Amino acid sequence: MQHISVIGAGLMGHGIAQVFALAGRIVRVYDPDQKALMSLRERIERNLKDLKQDVNAATRVFPSEDLGECVSGADVVFEAGPENLAFKQRLFVQLEQLAPPHALLASNTSVIPITEIMRNVGTGHRAMGTHWWNPPYLVPLVEVIKTPHTDPRLAQDMFNLLAEVGKTPAMVEKDIPGFIGNRLQHALWREAIALVASGVCDAETVDTVVKASFGRRLPVLGPLENADLVGIELTQAIHQTVLPFIDHTPGPSPYLQRLIDDGRLGMKSGEGFRTWTPEQQDELRAKVLSHLKAMNVAEGR
Repeated sequence: MQHISVIGAGLMGHGIAQVFALAGRIVRVYDPDQKALMSLRERIERNLKDLKQDVNAATRVFPSEDLGECVSGADVVFEAGPENLAFKQRLFVQLEQLAPPHALLASNTSVIPITEIMRNVGTGHRAMGTHWWNPPYLVPLVEVIKTPHTDPRLAQDMFNLLAEVGKTPAMVEKDIPGFIGNRLQHALWREAIALVASGVCDAETVDTVVKASFGRRLPVLGPLENADLVGIELTQAIHQTVLPFIDHTPGPSPYLQRLIDDGRLGMKSGEGFRTWTPEQQDELRAKVLSHLKAMNVAEGR
């Protein structure tokens, strides 16, 4: 698997291309947006320079203005386009026809079931999901999602490839919306929103509690490791008391709609759960990137 194709040169696509180029693969990237293609290598070079990695790796990334040319010699094709089911379905019908018969076809969707995306793909045995996390060149995890039609051996080939290029792959055996990571993340978000909506505390307090308590342990202590650590009996006793009161609102919280109706759309509008000045936004983004880079250095990545 030496020839990689990435569909999409945006936030996720250029990061996926960077990972494989740094690992010595030849990467072709297609995007209908000329500006995204023209700036592709520059953005990758900037990332590599910032991480003190081999800037020359960017020379193994080749922008392509033609979809067929991009995937014609691919061993693996990663789709990193908009989160739109109809778009992805149409794209994979094209990719199945344009890519070599042996090429693995993978969608980078965050939550859409892969089975639905690949509904019209005739060679479903080679189709799967690979959910990368943002930014893909800093966050280790990639979830590999099987559909009922995916050949388990080919899913394992993808798993092995991702491990070879330095990622931490996780096999998702059953194709469900949100897979593993986003289901866990948004279960936490649902309760966090409910605490604010019901007046238990404000948004800043929720974030403080997470970051200053169990969030400190999460890099080295997963939730089920923690359950084993404290004991299954204690875990059950806690759940008997707490779970009846955990939010179970079906669908998105009405509080989110109230924020949207008020024009509080998050950082892009300057206010969401919290108020954000441009300086505070830049500071938070820089802090997150610095933290991720420091973790990678500590882990020898």
